[in-house]
Amino acid sequence: MDGSCVELAGGTSLKFVKMLALFIGVNLMVGIFFGPLMIFYGPIPSLRQMALGSLMVSRHDFIAQWFLSPEKIQEILGQPLEDLRSNPNMGVQLAFANGKGSDRIDVEDIQGKRFTGKVMIIHDPKRVKVALSSKMGEAGETVPEIATHEGAVAAINGGGFIDPNGQGNGAYPDGVTVSKGQFISVIQEDQKENIVGLTKKGILIVGRYSARELRNMDVSDVVTFGPALVINSKPTITQGDGGYGIAPRTAIGQKADGSIIFMTIDGRQVGSIGATLREVQDLMIQYGAVTAGNLDGGASTTMVYNGKVINQPSSVFGIRYIPTAFVVMPSKRI
Repeated sequence: MDGSCVELAGGTSLKFVKMLALFIGVNLMVGIFFGPLMIFYGPIPSLRQMALGSLMVSRHDFIAQWFLSPEKIQEILGQPLEDLRSNPNMGVQLAFANGKGSDRIDVEDIQGKRFTGKVMIIHDPKRVKVALSSKMGEAGETVPEIATHEGAVAAINGGGFIDPNGQGNGAYPDGVTVSKGQFISVIQEDQKENIVGLTKKGILIVGRYSARELRNMDVSDVVTFGPALVINSKPTITQGDGGYGIAPRTAIGQKADGSIIFMTIDGRQVGSIGATLREVQDLMIQYGAVTAGNLDGGASTTMVYNGKVINQPSSVFGIRYIPTAFVVMPSKRI
């Protein structure tokens, strides 16, 4: 009798495990199928915008395209910043601080409600350049690798990149790229792109420009990314959160004294889930930015100082390979 009881108990236990597994499996399938439908077509616009925005700045943007057309994605995210421009010859006047301490670099921690990050102030803007992967066209490099072969004292990731077949090797920069006065890549001469760059005088420019326009603007260094966050000391995002969800962020700004602001926000990890574009914009204004632009974020977000990565990159696969970075050269080499 004892043996039959054991057998019955074992059979009942096995049946329960099978039923539990079936229950979990069915619910997972329902969640996988109906979850995206509820997000993309449900009654909560803010949830839809946040989820879609977070997807579009990750490596999984293709998921959104399974459910929505490109036109619908653009409609949900909104593009109110697309036509904002900053002309380096107009607007706020900069008064560069060229005296004692102008070669200083300051680094501070950022602490927000749901994120942490780093801000770096480079007091001499002419030390900031766009540097390239030494394997351009074949593969990208990490930010520390680019900083090392450039002999830079600091660096952050730069513009976006074209990713054939989803390999993520960072071989090809997107849009217009200019490094140390040389045009490296141009998709179409008259196609306007969201760019972030510096003139030869060290003035930060952000907004939508074509390569042809940039050739006439005495630019020194340019990458393609955006949107513009601050123009002439005014925020560009005045409604909503900027339309691209919560994610790790990288941004660059300039203060009235010419100082360049590097900013990174960690994300997709315990203790720091990331920031919206509006939150980054507001932080830039708090730090005195008169001009600021958004750079490639997500898994690309990396800040290096004195040979070490000082933020917390989000990718579990290691620091992302990218084609471009903003680097800070030693004072004696500018």
